[in-house]
Amino acid sequence: MSNVIEIVKRCLSFDDEQEWFDFKDNWFEIDEIGQYISALSNAAVMAGEPFGYLIWGVHDKTHKFTNTKFNYKKDVKNEPVEHYWARNVSPAIFFTFDEDKIDGNRVVVLSIPAARTVPTEFNGVRYIRIGSSKENVKKYPEREAALFRALNYGRPSLLNTEARFSDLSFDQLFLYYETKGIKLSKKTFKKNLELQTVDGKYNMLAQLLSDNPHIPIRFAVFAGTDKTSTMYSVREFGDMCLLLALDKVIDYGDTLNVPQADERNRKVIRKEVMLFNSKVFREAVINAFQHNLWISGTSPMFTAFQDRIEITSIGTLPPHQTKEGFYAGVSIPVNDKLTEIFVQLHISEKSGRGVPRIVGEYGEKAFDFSNNAIKVTIPYNRLNLGGTPQVTPQVTPQDQEAVHGDTVESQILDYCVEARSVQEILAHLGLKDRKNIMVYINRLLEQGRIGRTIPDKPNSSNQKYITIK
Repeated sequence: MSNVIEIVKRCLSFDDEQEWFDFKDNWFEIDEIGQYISALSNAAVMAGEPFGYLIWGVHDKTHKFTNTKFNYKKDVKNEPVEHYWARNVSPAIFFTFDEDKIDGNRVVVLSIPAARTVPTEFNGVRYIRIGSSKENVKKYPEREAALFRALNYGRPSLLNTEARFSDLSFDQLFLYYETKGIKLSKKTFKKNLELQTVDGKYNMLAQLLSDNPHIPIRFAVFAGTDKTSTMYSVREFGDMCLLLALDKVIDYGDTLNVPQADERNRKVIRKEVMLFNSKVFREAVINAFQHNLWISGTSPMFTAFQDRIEITSIGTLPPHQTKEGFYAGVSIPVNDKLTEIFVQLHISEKSGRGVPRIVGEYGEKAFDFSNNAIKVTIPYNRLNLGGTPQVTPQVTPQDQEAVHGDTVESQILDYCVEARSVQEILAHLGLKDRKNIMVYINRLLEQGRIGRTIPDKPNSSNQKYITIK
């Protein structure tokens, strides 16, 4: 496969044009092309891309090939046009034209190296891309400052982006490392984990690993198949060290993974079928934490519906990554140091098997790529045992109508300030199904938020439950 085909294929994998490439048909405006060389070179460094691209022969809206007639070999005023552009671009960059045929259609690619050290200019003017527009960067001082930061320190990352808070503590981080058999040094942990910017201030990685990152991480549970349905609960995990929050999200998902009793064709042993693959869920959660664009101040989103769980991480595929490589397990970290920490703590590994494991279980259709996020959908393996399908998290239609306002869990916690039996809890909430209410009780038990009055005999008929303050 030629370099042209690889470039075009990657650019076409995006739903819309990105700031570091642009599609054209036969368009030719000599000075505007020079301006694009400046704009795409500067946009590339902002995006962390090694090159920007101007591509002729692809319709910018339909992405269909148009068999371009664009001629980059012509002379303008007795001067080769390539020489004209090179003479007016500063500093000198080695841009190149290449062409090939794709499905019988001629395509031309102008490859433009990303700016280095200083912004790229054309005729003394620095241009930048804002969406699909080409603009003089002088009109946008904040973008100009961001461009110089990218030139001086590289693409914004967890390491070179200053934390939004300075009063950070790391007690949970030290405790987490100890549980993994690793002892952090109070004198050197900031340096070893690279928690400070070059000027000695806490960076975004430090904020994430602190006792309170101030970035909400939510796991919402809906009764139906979309967010217009009743929302039964929202758990918050953003007020703790990111490593601890990761464990909590995985644990909470496990509480939703209710075993289903398969009585079909039963002879002696009853078979239990889990609602979804817990290993795949774990891989998807770890990937979401590991590759999320945390510098945006937004966390991954976790949502359980009646028929599936959706895990959405903010950001797109990193530079140099393709969808083919992504599905094949070619791992290109979005957050290098965070990935290194995950590997050190044996949370993840460098084998890149996470995505292939998800694809092997649910296919490539499990992934949905948008311009600013990647979503993984984990469908439920709900057994068809007859009757009305249950909704997540195992709440009957009768119970749905009876529960209003606060979540079931919060109502249980409020009511069980004094020890209560299951029947008392059901009566207080106006519910009927003992099996379904036990889903919530067991979840609260696992979280240590309620306790049994007879802990040695969990199945005692005299068992009651009390809130732990």
